[in-house]
Amino acid sequence: MAQKAAPAAKQPYKMSFTSGGLFLTESVFVADLHRTGEDWKDTLERALQEGATSLPKAVSNRRSLREIVNRLMTLSDKEVRFLTEDAARQEQQYLLWIATCRAYRFVREFAVEVICDRYLSYQLELPLESFDIFFEAKAEWDDGLAAISDSTRNKLRQIMFRMMREASITSEENRIQSTYLSAPLRILIEATNPQDLSVFPGVMIEGGRL
Repeated sequence: MAQKAAPAAKQPYKMSFTSGGLFLTESVFVADLHRTGEDWKDTLERALQEGATSLPKAVSNRRSLREIVNRLMTLSDKEVRFLTEDAARQEQQYLLWIATCRAYRFVREFAVEVICDRYLSYQLELPLESFDIFFEAKAEWDDGLAAISDSTRNKLRQIMFRMMREASITSEENRIQSTYLSAPLRILIEATNPQDLSVFPGVMIEGGRL
């Protein structure tokens, strides 16, 4: 009898998004610097030299740019080109939201398990407490999350809600908003990974929501 393969390990919870937000302007700048086939580390160094952010300290610049690159490197070459050459502002926001969800398992799971579930239940208000409840539930099963201090968790919550507003996932009043993907963007997402559609409230995927 053939031995059943072990299930693939899940992406660890990387919780380094403690500054900035969606970084829309900076991300487009860095993506435009990137050359097809180039190591993203080289792009990072060139971005540092050209001053992609307005942060005063070099260490802050590097930290922020590292987070930007960490997200951008999850995009395909076609997605990067679309981001810099063809996308309107809202399409850029949605692409960067996808990149954020790919880079951070916690953000993706919150988008699918909390935001989209609330949307489908017509519970459009997204209180701050929804983050705390979700975090505590995940921390019960993950030592890394459990070890995060209250102050860091509060900062993560602040930044995450900011990212959602800047990506037009929620409104300024923290109400979940319907997502309307353009045809070119939807085709691009489906060609790369159709499951990424599940991070957008109101977007249906073939065969129903994942």
